[in-house]
Amino acid sequence: MSTQSVGSSTTSATSSSQYKSGDQLSSLGGSSQLQVTGLASGLDTNAIVTALMATQQQQVTNLTNQQTGLTALNTQLTSIQAALSKVATDAQALGNPSLFSFTQTISSTNPTLVGATATSNNGAVVGGYQVSVTNLASASQRTFQFTSPTTADTITIDGHDTTLAAGASAQDFVNAINSDQNATVWATVTASPSGGPATVVLSDRATGAPPPTGYITVTNDSASALSPPTFSQAGVNAQYTINGVAGESSSNTITGAAVSSPNSSAGGATETIPGVSLSLNGVTGSTPVSVTVGSPAPSTQNIQTAVQQFVTDYNSAITQIQTQLTQSPSSSDPTQGTLFGDSDLQQLLSNMREQMDATVGGLTGSITSMLDIGVSTGAASGGGAPSQSSISGNLTLDVNALTQALTSNSTAVHQMMQSWSIGFSFMVNNEAAPGGVISQRIQGDDTQISYLGNQIDNLNQANSAKQAQLVQEFAQMEAMLSSSQSTSSWLTSQIAALPTP
Repeated sequence: MSTQSVGSSTTSATSSSQYKSGDQLSSLGGSSQLQVTGLASGLDTNAIVTALMATQQQQVTNLTNQQTGLTALNTQLTSIQAALSKVATDAQALGNPSLFSFTQTISSTNPTLVGATATSNNGAVVGGYQVSVTNLASASQRTFQFTSPTTADTITIDGHDTTLAAGASAQDFVNAINSDQNATVWATVTASPSGGPATVVLSDRATGAPPPTGYITVTNDSASALSPPTFSQAGVNAQYTINGVAGESSSNTITGAAVSSPNSSAGGATETIPGVSLSLNGVTGSTPVSVTVGSPAPSTQNIQTAVQQFVTDYNSAITQIQTQLTQSPSSSDPTQGTLFGDSDLQQLLSNMREQMDATVGGLTGSITSMLDIGVSTGAASGGGAPSQSSISGNLTLDVNALTQALTSNSTAVHQMMQSWSIGFSFMVNNEAAPGGVISQRIQGDDTQISYLGNQIDNLNQANSAKQAQLVQEFAQMEAMLSSSQSTSSWLTSQIAALPTP
């Protein structure tokens, strides 16, 4: 802002004089300096203008603090909304029919020796099976001495050709076989003595006893890269019994676990574990491994995991809400205590706790609430005092109670959880879902934040204009005083110059 000169002429009230050094006033909302000239009155005009503008500037400060508080409030509401949405999703998952889909438990008393898994979703025959393994399936193998061919060579293994270039090494030969998807064997270099031929082991890619016609037949042309085999070992079948009935398999993975029955006159009858795949991993010795196929039932583990996830997210959400409800406002920090004692959130917490204790209507029997499956606030029993967590409404899960309820009547548990999840998730989503109460509050606050921003801009502009006006008025006042003082001084000097009578 430009400054106005105030004169020192003895004949005019509008003549100019120079600014005094340091007679400055900072402009509102900016870094430029405003000057009040003259100071003929002896008043600190800078201080006067600052004091007159303080009330106006306090209005801006108040609006800014209000805007900052609303922004912090919306941040907290958005975080709480996300936490509640997760809780609602968890509750809906507890009512999902897929959670109670029937599955079967298939277990082995020693999976290190005999593993057992389901082969499909069609189910397996319920029962217990004693499995003994006396021999594991292995692959046939032959060992050869390899000499680098001086010319190109073709080696035929089980009727399949492998071509070698002149000077090829044993590793080149092994790489050529192992990278060939049509080869019938795997190859390994086991030794390469200095100055001597390398040792190469060929093994069938499939385990099991070889056919009567032989195994790993090898021929090569005149270059003779491979010597006659120095060691040969035929593969063998796995040998095992299921419930005392002997069987053989070319593989150590037995799908269906079919075994020949020694009591069958036609030799065609078999005993199986339909729907079960056995993995023979070791010889069992004198102690058979028990494989148990349980009855189809909902997965207790899956249900427990889903309930525990709900409990964890529920506790996290209410802890977050209670933290905000109990945070006292601060006179110096508008971001603190923005949700202190919020009536809407207090009512929500009350409703959530009531839903956790409520009996689901329309149900009969012993399982009619979440309390009946072990979900509660962990209230003390007997003469014990309740924990602070219980007082706050945090949930706990009694796994034994849930397991017992599922074992005794999984259908009743399913019906209760389905009905309960509908009511609970609806209540929470009414608050937290898009378009719900919290969304409406955030939208309303955003509108207010925008409105306050406009008000702050308008006040800053008005205050800047007001400050400029005050500076101008004081400058004019000083000019008039300076002119009057100059006129007075001139009159005094003229009077003094008059002749003495």
